[in-house]
Amino acid sequence: MSYTEAEAIKTKILHALEDVMDPELGIDIVNLGLVYEIRFDGESGHTEIDMTLTTMGCPLADLLTSQIYDALKPVEEVKKVDVKLVWYPAWTVEKMSRYARIALGIK
Repeated sequence: MSYTEAEAIKTKILHALEDVMDPELGIDIVNLGLVYEIRFDGESGHTEIDMTLTTMGCPLADLLTSQIYDALKPVEEVKKVDVKLVWYPAWTVEKMSRYARIALGIK
């Protein structure tokens, strides 16, 4: 698989992750800036997602991880998913998209 094909699949994965909603804020994890990195191996279909949470003690980690697995099931190129919670760099409001900030009334 070429680099361009792998990048196209990573974009597909990112779009699928836009369906994963933070139930407390009503905004998807991509626009909240919680997804830090997506690694996709075109040979094996193994996908690793580095993400964070808005706070270290956030009780939604298991729920969001489960929703990520569900959101990626329709992406046929993805054969295995590992979600890794990372805490560096720390999440801040600045990581949110303009859309998310407007939706939450943050300037």
